[in-house]
Amino acid sequence: MMTGRHIMNQLNDSADKRAIAARLARIEGQLRGVQRLIDEEVDVEQIAQQLTAARRALDKAFFALVGSLVRQGKVSPDELAGLLTRFG
Repeated sequence: MMTGRHIMNQLNDSADKRAIAARLARIEGQLRGVQRLIDEEVDVEQIAQQLTAARRALDKAFFALVGSLVRQGKVSPDELAGLLTRFG
């Protein structure tokens, strides 16, 4: 399963793929909204709040990805620990 530091698996569950893709599309929209706020010279606190929301949404997408690997039985406990240590 693991070669060097890389988990050699793919996201195979189509429902999980769709859910993660939808999550990323929403995040993309959030980031476009942040860009608009910057262009419109909105208060920095509002921009920071939206950036924080986008960062949290990215974290949730990461954990959805990890959860999918776990449900698929694609990663051993050691690989999971390594993945979370490196990227979580």
